[in-house]
Amino acid sequence: MTQFNLSRRALAAVAGAVLALGVAACGSGDKPASGSMEEVKFAILPAEGQSSSGPLWQPLLDDMSKSIGVPVKPYFASNYTVLVEAMRGNQIQAAWFPAKTAIEAIERANGEVVARIVDPNGLDSYQSTLIVKKGSGITLEDVMSCGKKYDFGIGDALSTSGTLAPLTFLFNPAGISPEQCFKTVRAANHQANSFAVANGLVQVATSNTINAITVKRQNPAISAQLEEIWRSPPMPEAGIVVRNDIDPAVKEKIRTFFLTYGRGEGPEAERQRQILLALNYSGFNPADESYLNPIREMIADQNLTDAKKKGDKAAAERAEAELNRLRALREVQP
Repeated sequence: MTQFNLSRRALAAVAGAVLALGVAACGSGDKPASGSMEEVKFAILPAEGQSSSGPLWQPLLDDMSKSIGVPVKPYFASNYTVLVEAMRGNQIQAAWFPAKTAIEAIERANGEVVARIVDPNGLDSYQSTLIVKKGSGITLEDVMSCGKKYDFGIGDALSTSGTLAPLTFLFNPAGISPEQCFKTVRAANHQANSFAVANGLVQVATSNTINAITVKRQNPAISAQLEEIWRSPPMPEAGIVVRNDIDPAVKEKIRTFFLTYGRGEGPEAERQRQILLALNYSGFNPADESYLNPIREMIADQNLTDAKKKGDKAAAERAEAELNRLRALREVQP
């Protein structure tokens, strides 16, 4: 698949004045919101795991609480599927979601994108990687020769960089199925896979360029034992997703909070930028769900591959039609 055009999409300017909190709020399940909104549960499952990410996110969530006038509490779960289901059941009202998970939330959990992440270099994209232990001598050619020689660490099923990207850009084009290629395949988050490679529990694992920075900052001894042998084309960064049926005034306050956080001059803006820097962000850009189309293209490509393997002609035709639709859409985008 060709490298995606990841140009940013400018949305309309953020409303100049934030509306006061109304009396409507989020209801249960997929029902329209109603009643007083007492709190916002914000889901976080970055690749490095809860113990590392929780303290980094808390200052931002505290600032969000003050900004929107509603207590914001973190919500952690074991994997992205659980978090999507939590949003579907209205256990959470907002979330940090990687691109593929954001699509799941839009399609299944009443989700709506309000912003996308920008890294300290001003990029709103990142890359999937394959890592091995430094000094192991394992090359990409060795990995792709299969033969069930290595134990492989893959990502969560809904992880864009941990699972979808290596399948789309590396294994599928070569006609390789990880389950048939490696001795064992185990799923874990990026931090766990990095530790597993460094400690010899697996010989090859998926990671990404963001996790590499995080591990180097938090666990330099582990980072020093890792070596990258493959890198994908750039992909859209994670985004902020909210349930689209929460009180419109609260939703607009959440959108405004993220799009203005760390912007401007003065001590307060600088303090916010330091909080963002700890998360390896520089801010948030306006976004809607169209920014996820490159990932939808990857999903369609994976669906086409799966359908062909199963000999499901009807499914293959549907996947190919979707893939062609998305490619055509990409061609006419500015």
